[in-house]
Amino acid sequence: MRLHPLTALTAAGCAAVITTAAGSWPLSLAVALAAVLFAFRAGAGPRVLAAAGVILVPLCLSLLVLHGLFFPEGHTVLAQWGPARVTAEGLGLALELASRTAASVLVLLLFSFTVSVPDLLAALAARRIPPQFSFVLASTLTLVPAMAGRLERIRQAQEARGLVVRRGLLSRLAAARLQAVPLVLGLIEDAGVRAQALDARGFGAPGPRTSYRQLQGPPGQRIFRAAALLLAAAAVVLRLVTAWPAAVTA
Repeated sequence: MRLHPLTALTAAGCAAVITTAAGSWPLSLAVALAAVLFAFRAGAGPRVLAAAGVILVPLCLSLLVLHGLFFPEGHTVLAQWGPARVTAEGLGLALELASRTAASVLVLLLFSFTVSVPDLLAALAARRIPPQFSFVLASTLTLVPAMAGRLERIRQAQEARGLVVRRGLLSRLAAARLQAVPLVLGLIEDAGVRAQALDARGFGAPGPRTSYRQLQGPPGQRIFRAAALLLAAAAVVLRLVTAWPAAVTA
């Protein structure tokens, strides 16, 4: 059964909220593993993993350095080099934060790589969502693929004109600089063309809007969305209730 776009959006958002509120690394790892499995089942596994690696690798390394080596609240010292101390408490906190962030990033990437943007816009228009919000959401979901496609075309055009990228780091940096300039100029030009097209179609005009796409919302998925939102709200409330006494004591 094909998921309604709002069902996929609700599932991804609620999964990110619940894992963040729970603060449990086993739950976060389970959610991250489930997101990877669903991504491969949908045929988007390599793209999701590649995008997640670009986001998570530097972030996890920074968490490891910040909390694993410089965590003043840590008492169980595993190793020490001058002011840097590897503590069990710091490593535990770094693991918890990294797993929580990885779960949120993976579920949101799974949604962005598998959802049909036209269907999502139609579903939002049927719910009387402001078109400005729908446009921002659609632009966010399509920006990375559009940039990747344009960058590939720029690279092919420059190589056809004789650009040679050698193995050295300086050569790659020089090639990246040459590709960045036409990429930014092309994106600015696209933004102007898109603004003119939206204005010609009455994007900012008031009044109700219609869509030629008609999406059916199965009752079972509506119940799932309501239950997921209630569960996410309960997780946030429970987190606040359990954290409040500790915050007051501190």
